[in-house]
Amino acid sequence: MATARRSTVYFDPAVHRALRLHSAASDRNLSEVVNEMVRRALKEDLADLAIARKRRNEPRHSLQSVVKEMRRRGKL
Repeated sequence: MATARRSTVYFDPAVHRALRLHSAASDRNLSEVVNEMVRRALKEDLADLAIARKRRNEPRHSLQSVVKEMRRRGKL
C-alpha cells in the first residue's frame, strides 16, 4: 500500500474485536481486512445504483395506492 492514506476510524468495541479476529484468522493486517470489506460494500453500492438507473423510467406507485389496490382485490 505505497499510496495508502491514513485515517482515524472509531469502531464499536464488538466490531473491532471481530475485525481483529478476522484479521488474525486470515493472516492479514487490519487495514487489509477493512479495505477489502469497504471495497466490497462500494461494489455493492455501484451495483445497486446501476439497477436503479435501469429502473428509473418504470412507473412509480405510492404505498397508499398499492394498499388501496390490494384492498380492492381482497388481498388485505
